[in-house]
Amino acid sequence: MVTKRIAVLYGGRSDEHSISCISTAGVLGAMDASRFEAVPIGITKSGRWLVGGPDPRGFRMDGDALPVVEPGEGTRDVVLDPSRGRDGFLVRGDDGSLDSLGHIDAVFPVLHGPYGEDGTIQGLLEMMGVPYVGCGVFASAACMDKHFTKLLLAAAGIPVAPGITVDTRELNLHDPATGEGLVARVREACLHYPLFVKPSRAGSSFGVTKVDVEDPAALAAAVRTAAPHDWKVLVEQGVAGREIECAVLAPRSTDEPAASWPGEIVLDRRSADADQFYDFDSKYVDSAASHVEVPAHLPEETLRRVQEVAVRAFRAVDGSGLSRVDTFVSSDGTVTVNEINTMPGFTPISMYPQAWQATGVDYTELISRLLDGVLKG
Repeated sequence: MVTKRIAVLYGGRSDEHSISCISTAGVLGAMDASRFEAVPIGITKSGRWLVGGPDPRGFRMDGDALPVVEPGEGTRDVVLDPSRGRDGFLVRGDDGSLDSLGHIDAVFPVLHGPYGEDGTIQGLLEMMGVPYVGCGVFASAACMDKHFTKLLLAAAGIPVAPGITVDTRELNLHDPATGEGLVARVREACLHYPLFVKPSRAGSSFGVTKVDVEDPAALAAAVRTAAPHDWKVLVEQGVAGREIECAVLAPRSTDEPAASWPGEIVLDRRSADADQFYDFDSKYVDSAASHVEVPAHLPEETLRRVQEVAVRAFRAVDGSGLSRVDTFVSSDGTVTVNEINTMPGFTPISMYPQAWQATGVDYTELISRLLDGVLKG
């Protein structure tokens, strides 16, 4: 059997750089080496593309420092020539000469956040005519921006959390009057506390703050926390319900989307801290903070409803390849979509691969299906 050469992109320019590195360790470790030859290409935080660095399979989250892609001994710059398509991946020698990295059959962009999950890399690969795993330009861009995700879902009749969008470029976040103005907007929108304040275009819970009661200073501080990650900030009403996530898979553009058994992130320390929510540490750093349960402990009728809503949401944003649809399930069974992740985490403790494992598709088979889908078109 002829192996296919798969460029695996990791790192990137977003705040989720290190998460991408850990996801890539999982993907490379599970990829079927008898069918696919992985060509890891790291992207530094400044946007430099490199080959020849440390093997990403060795990246871990439990060390003294988070993994980072950096130039060093043995690394070489990758240069793209879009006109050459799948043969357009080149490496620069010490003398400035350019040599072929070899024919690339497809790309698996294991990139999270801006400049990777927001349609930018997808647009580049489209221009090169290189097949890639995951959602296309539109769905990637729309789902990266939670504000526009909500508009699309609401237009499709899918419930979303009530909220407002704040343009922080128009605010002096250090002026005490700003907090009063934000509170006035919350009142005008008839939002109820607690509120969750988050960047519109970020992930992995970066910049997210919970505001429990009406407090102008606290609300302004929450917006200040989110603003460095994105000038567009969402202030959303907390939804009373359990956080249930569903993995959606459609490897080929012609495939009917399939939904996994929905799963739940159980916060193991919530009994000690009733205000705990699924933050960055709970997701990636502190393995004792939470665990995944798939299927979630809900009636089968409710689980089926989550699957149905997840597939509807995937279609509403023109999804393809894969996505993880995050929802809230209220006590009366109402399913509200929180967000859609078009390149969900692939770390060993991530929901997406665990959800499919529980549904009967193991990690290696999942990656093979995704790659086969783009290779066979």
